[in-house]
Parts: sequence; C-alpha cells; structure tokens
Amino acid sequence: MNKSYRSILIIITALFFMWGFLTCMNDILIPYLKDLFDLKYWQAMLVQFAFFGAYFIGSLLYFILSLRIGDPINKIGYQNGIVIGLVMSSIGCFLFYPAAQFEMYGFFLSALFILGLGFTMLQIAANPYVSILGPSETASSRLNMSQAFNSLGTTIAPILGGYLIFDLFFTETTTGDAVKIPYLVFGGMFLVMAIIFKLIKLPNFVNDSEIVKGVGALRFPNLSLGTFAIFAYVGGEVAIGSFLINFIGLEEIMGLEEATAKNYLAYYWGGSMIGRFSGAISLSEMSNGKKYLSMLFAATFSFLLIFSIADISFDIVLPYIGIIALNFIAFVIGKSVAGRTLAIFAFVSVVLISVAMFTSGSFAMWALIGVGIFNSIMWPNIFTLGIKGLGKYTGQGSSLLVMAILGGALIPLVQGFIADIIGVQMSFIVPVVCYLYILFYGFYCSRLKFEEKEEEKQAVGVMH
Repeated sequence: MNKSYRSILIIITALFFMWGFLTCMNDILIPYLKDLFDLKYWQAMLVQFAFFGAYFIGSLLYFILSLRIGDPINKIGYQNGIVIGLVMSSIGCFLFYPAAQFEMYGFFLSALFILGLGFTMLQIAANPYVSILGPSETASSRLNMSQAFNSLGTTIAPILGGYLIFDLFFTETTTGDAVKIPYLVFGGMFLVMAIIFKLIKLPNFVNDSEIVKGVGALRFPNLSLGTFAIFAYVGGEVAIGSFLINFIGLEEIMGLEEATAKNYLAYYWGGSMIGRFSGAISLSEMSNGKKYLSMLFAATFSFLLIFSIADISFDIVLPYIGIIALNFIAFVIGKSVAGRTLAIFAFVSVVLISVAMFTSGSFAMWALIGVGIFNSIMWPNIFTLGIKGLGKYTGQGSSLLVMAILGGALIPLVQGFIADIIGVQMSFIVPVVCYLYILFYGFYCSRLKFEEKEEEKQAVGVMH
C-alpha cells in the first residue's frame, strides 16, 4: 500500500473508533439523564430515539435526493462528505455544553439528533474510502480492520465514558456539568479531524452505479423482509445496551451502582468485537484446523483486552468464557453460511434473553450480556442476504437497509413504555420478539434457491 494511503487509513480508522465510542456513550447518558431529570424509562429512551431517528431522517433525505439528482456524495465528493459529517458531529457535541448549562432535556435530545445526522453522513462517506485506499483484493481486510476499531470504541466507551461522567466530573450540586468537558473534548477532536480531512489529499472516487427511480427493490422478498430484520436487529441490540445498567442495578439481579455496573457494558459491546474477529477468520481459506485455532486465539486475545479494560475480577467473569465457547460452537454449526448462521445466533439470543428474564443474580446478568457476542454477525449477514440478487437495485436496496436503523430509535422507546408498566426485567420480551423475527429471516433465507457469490460471502465479515 502507498505510504500516504497508509497514513490516511490510520486517520480514517481513528474516525471509526471515535464514532463507535460516541455511539456507545448513549448507554452511559441514559441512566445519567434519567437521574438528572427524574425521567420515566420511556422518557429516558428518547436519547436513542433522537440519535437513531437522525439516522433514519438523514438516510431518507439522502435516498430522496439520490432518486431526483443522483448520488449527492458523487456531486460534492467523498472527502467533502467526510468533512461535513465531522463538522456536524462537532456541532452536536458542542451543544452539550449549553444543554448542561441550562439543564434542558430537550436541548440534550437536539444535540444528540445533530450528532446522529453527522454520523449518518460519516457512515455514507467514510466506508467507501477504506475500500479504495489500496489494492482491491485487500479491501475486505482493510474494512474489517477499521470496523474492528469501531468495536474497540464501543468496548472502551462504557469504561472511560462512565468514569468521566459518573466519577471524574460528577458533583452532587452541579450534576449537569458532568457532560460539559467530555463532550467539549469530543467536539474539539471532531473539529480537528475535519480540518485534517479538508487539508489532506484523498483519491477521487466516483460511484457509477445506475440510479433507478421508484422503489422497485422492494419487489425482492429477501430485501423487504431484510429491511425489517435490520430494524429488529438494531432495535434489539440498542435496547439491551440501553437497559443493561438499569438491569444490573436491580436488587434481584446484582444491585450494583451505576458507576460499577457500567463496567459490564464493556463485555456486552466487546462481545461484538470477539464475534467479528471470529467471523472474519471463519470466512478465510485456511484449513479447518488452522481456522479454528486462529479463531480461538482471536477470541482469547479479545477477551483479555476487554478483561484488562474492565475493572472486574476474573472469578466473576468466568461465566463469560462459557458464552465465548458457546459462540465458537455456533460458528462451527453454522459453517459460515449466512442464513444458517444468522438463524442459529438469533435462536441462542432468544434463549439467553429468556434466561435473563426468568432467573436472577449473576446467572441472569451474564446471560443478557452474552447476547452481545451473538449480535456480532447479524448486521453483515442480514445486509448481505438483503441485497443478494438485486442487480441494478443494489444501491437503492442498501439505502433502504440503512434507513431501517430506525429500529434503534423506536424499539428502546417501546421497551421503555413496557418497563414502566411491568418492570425492567420482564420488558426484555421486546428484544425477544426482535430476535424471533431475525430467526425467521435467517431460516427463510437459508431455504432460498440462489447461489451465494464469493464477493457476497466476503461481506459477512464486515459490520455496520
């Protein structure tokens, strides 16, 4: 790879890390803002509604524009698209200061909405750059590396972000101030990166795929059903992460304070990192012996990384090792077939959530945390299955699937309403329904009569 391209790739990889970090910070903000404004659960879930709702609004506007004038990014350039996304993200972070100063919940939600719009632009613009910064035959490898750092950001955020908000900057008298300095720093970092991306020279990239009018892509059942599957997946994953701190804080579970419970979030989100590394290796051309040995090494390394970050003793996290072993078995049974593996992972997720609902103590806690590692391959598998066979409608289908991220806005809100009525533990019936639908979709696609192309198969190792 060209040395200058390598430097650019490092900068973009740092960008992937940052938006993963900031996305997971929402799980810290939810209990913080719930206490600050004495909110009900459904009101606290407006945090995710505002943030992920921005993904839907931004993607919808982008989709409409693409039908009328062609791909907007093609017209302004991917480099300018990244700069715009970074500036918008910076503005969203800076708005946390006046929101905290005036202690207005609506102001916080507005800041999160703008931050979400910025991330939407980054999602649209940054991913293609990774694929063109070097030889095409190693594009998948570069994407996996950058996305792995995104997962690293979601793993570190609960620990570092929780420390900043619940410990370092938290005071009893001016609790609203706890988010001022952290988000000013985040905003400053995005602004600096925007300046860097404006000044550096990036290769030109033009997407010459056909622009089609109408929504003909929805004629394909694997896409229309897959859109709901993405909705269910993002909604279920975000809902569990949003409620995890409150769940661990229940007396019948662990009764832990927020400052301590936030450490366990690292295992939930870190599970995706473990599963994605394993998923990428499972797609390699290595012999089964070398493949399984490499998967074991990657899982061990990822676990030790999470263990070193989270301040939890080894004897407490032992059950998590059993969940990693279960994940390995699920990969072996799935045999890297997208539909089959998706169905197996969704089935295990349903079982784990059910255990969390109907048991107590650390057994229930680790069962719910364990869902994180089985979320790992769901986005790429659903996405790959959803766009398979679309031909000229592939670009349009991809836009529709990105719009389905709206699930992250609505599903936590629904669970919040139910939690206010029947309690937090039983409210996890909502994610159960989500994963049951994903189970159906995986089973349905596993029976479709078309061949999986090699390039589609490679996409299974790439996360959203």
